[in-house]
Amino acid sequence: MTKVIMHGCNGRMGQVITNLCSEEARIEIVAGVDRSVQVKQKYPVFATIEECKVEADVIIDFASPQAVDGLLAYSVSHQIPVVLCTTGLDEAQEQAVKEASGRIAVLKSANMSLGINLLLEILKKAARTLAPAGFDMEIVEKHHNQKVDAPSGTAMALADALREPLEGAYTCQYDRSKERKKREKTEIGISAVRGGTIVGEHEVIFAGTDEVITFSHTAYSKQIFAKGAIEAAIFLKGKPKGLYQMADVIAAQS
Repeated sequence: MTKVIMHGCNGRMGQVITNLCSEEARIEIVAGVDRSVQVKQKYPVFATIEECKVEADVIIDFASPQAVDGLLAYSVSHQIPVVLCTTGLDEAQEQAVKEASGRIAVLKSANMSLGINLLLEILKKAARTLAPAGFDMEIVEKHHNQKVDAPSGTAMALADALREPLEGAYTCQYDRSKERKKREKTEIGISAVRGGTIVGEHEVIFAGTDEVITFSHTAYSKQIFAKGAIEAAIFLKGKPKGLYQMADVIAAQS
């Protein structure tokens, strides 16, 4: 049994994870942290992580960038591994994550979906084969009309997966409207669509001469991210210090 502190327990993702954990025999949420302490859970809820004295094996974080500094300090001082799901960290926070991973186990991912993370590994192999053969690479991502950032963090992770085996020779192109010129061979085009209630759709296109290969992933609900976070927490329990990724979770399950 993996005992978890849910950091951001009363947010949308925190509540989804809470519901899923209640049906999962391998994991139990023993405490939560959220500014909205008036929302009651079946476990004790604290306004700040510093107030929590409950012992746990792992912390799952789905809060906000503003709370990450305190979370990392608490995790290090209490020697509790953390699954860090909050995105939008600044450079100083990214450095703090790296420093914390030198003292505890930290799992950080731009997207907690097992499917997306498996796709990242597939794309590395595809890019290694298809890019040198002259295939152009494009990414199209779609999200709901309330999402404020573009491109999505997942789209950038997909682009990084394409660039990695090509040793950084390719650059990302976000907007072709400002220049009238042909497409560069060493660019990866990224297009963002915002509308309705789309949870998340990502399409990676390899366009060659007379043939097109497309990889796509569609998220129909936020449960896929919650399930990934739960699997990550179970994986991270008892792990030695270091910076882990969802790829490590997938490798352990294969």
